Amino acid sequence: MDAWPLRHLVLRTPRLELRPDDDSGLFELVEVAKAGVHDPAEMPFNVPWTDSLADDHGFGMVQFFWGMRAKLAAKDWAICFLVRHEGKVIGVQELGARDFGVLREVNTGSWLGREFQSNGFGTEMRVGVLQFAFDHLGAHIARSAAWQGNQSSNRVSAKLGYVHDGTIGAAPRGERLEHVRLRLDEANFVRPDWNVAVDGLAECVHLITS
Repeated sequence: MDAWPLRHLVLRTPRLELRPDDDSGLFELVEVAKAGVHDPAEMPFNVPWTDSLADDHGFGMVQFFWGMRAKLAAKDWAICFLVRHEGKVIGVQELGARDFGVLREVNTGSWLGREFQSNGFGTEMRVGVLQFAFDHLGAHIARSAAWQGNQSSNRVSAKLGYVHDGTIGAAPRGERLEHVRLRLDEANFVRPDWNVAVDGLAECVHLITS
């Protein structure tokens, strides 16, 4: 048995490679974040972590990913896939679940550096983990969320087959915003004309499907 079997897992889409986070990749990701993730006048995240980047130089960001990695357990896990295009880290795509063996549900979240947005990468990386979840892990439902005014994220969700599943209020910068919850049933998934390639699952599948 490998001490950290997830290090062998890799998802490949037509243009992207997704691997669980590693330290050198996280340091690349910090630099991507420092270069900008969103319009500073807006906050697309429930936790406003980008507001502290200038002060801590990414220290809190790296701690967050280390914490996610450290607490991974079979009944409560999240894999933070570093997304690479032509060998360069451009963003992160998260896939997680609780009690997956019973519920067969996953949730996703992601972000891309601003310079890599509007190229279809966001759709491609989400499709990659959705295919991984439905076709390789046996998920039946995928959940996501976005601010009501986040048109780009909501457009991606709509074209993939998600439906609204209620809203919840949140205040990342002290002002109430509506977070739209989204649900995608496997049967409603609008698939592209390609399939994700998955390697290294056999080594780590016991960690995430119990």
